[in-house]
Amino acid sequence: MARIKGAMIRRTRKKNLFRRVRGFFMGRRRLRQAIEARLKAESQEFVGRKQRKRQFRRLWNQRINAAARLHGLNYSRFIHGLKTAGIDVNRKMLADLAVREPAVFEALAGKAKAALT
Repeated sequence: MARIKGAMIRRTRKKNLFRRVRGFFMGRRRLRQAIEARLKAESQEFVGRKQRKRQFRRLWNQRINAAARLHGLNYSRFIHGLKTAGIDVNRKMLADLAVREPAVFEALAGKAKAALT
């Protein structure tokens, strides 16, 4: 049976590593620091994907709050009114309606206000 040498595996690993660190600065692209740089970048990628979801939800809430205040409600009363009225629309769609379809959002605000009284 032939002996399997490690050159091809090593070359593949290095090629993949250097492909991942392309665009990094100085030794973080070419030297052993590239391994650490890749590990750190991948951990930050993971964290960033989670943070992006949080940041978008905050943005949607701010947009809903601003639009609701134009109709005499604050964010929490508006959301509570929608729940009481049995209207189930997620925050992403509400924020989109607030920006692109103000007339529809106004109708939703009217229904939320009516459900609160």
